[in-house]
Amino acid sequence: MNNSNTAFSSKDFSNFLASRRSTRDFLPTPVPQEILDQILKDSLTAASWSNTRPFKVAVATGPTRDRISSEFLSRWAALSRILRKGFKNKLRIIYSRYGLPTSNRSIARPYPTELKPRSERVGKELYELFGVKRGDRAARDQQWAKNYSFFGAPVELFIYIHKSLHIYAASDAGLMMSNLMLSAHSHGLGTCAQGAVAVWDDVVRKEFDISKDYRLLCGIAIGYPSDSPVNAFQAHRIDVSEMVVSSKNL
Repeated sequence: MNNSNTAFSSKDFSNFLASRRSTRDFLPTPVPQEILDQILKDSLTAASWSNTRPFKVAVATGPTRDRISSEFLSRWAALSRILRKGFKNKLRIIYSRYGLPTSNRSIARPYPTELKPRSERVGKELYELFGVKRGDRAARDQQWAKNYSFFGAPVELFIYIHKSLHIYAASDAGLMMSNLMLSAHSHGLGTCAQGAVAVWDDVVRKEFDISKDYRLLCGIAIGYPSDSPVNAFQAHRIDVSEMVVSSKNL
């Protein structure tokens, strides 16, 4: 396509994509409903497996958002406190079960050897930015708890995918989420995709009428970024050569 026929150049588009950041500190300013509606509409322009759109989105704002956050924070406080205090206390939480994941337990599993260094790098760099010292478990837990206040965002989306399509539903949801996050970015909003909030599906289902055919994939925090330095943080991006596989016939 001739660039003269488009509203912006391919270079502008590349720069726009590269300018997106994960926001980890939001202003309490509400997101106007018309903007939120447009972002959701834009998300549906993404490609889909046989146009099935095998996902649902629960939009948590206001008191609903606050109730979910409050319960998440309570469960995380119970879980983190017990995990720091030895074997007997771990048995106690196993007995009470309060705070244990009710969904997506695999999130807690270690990353494979190939991928672990990337996760460790971003974790190290982020915690250094937060001023959290290595080995300070209490400070790390306190920082992690911000996931459950959605980093202060006034809107939290919970993304659900249809169980029947398995990885294909997750692929479609990923495409939809990418459009949604870029649309939010174009409106001056910040976003943060959150796997951490996917461990207590029952809390979300208490607030929304969600079919049992759908399972919780992740959350997305949305709002206006604050001027906190954390919002300028840029995670290391791998080189294209690390993504593209070599041909066996060369």
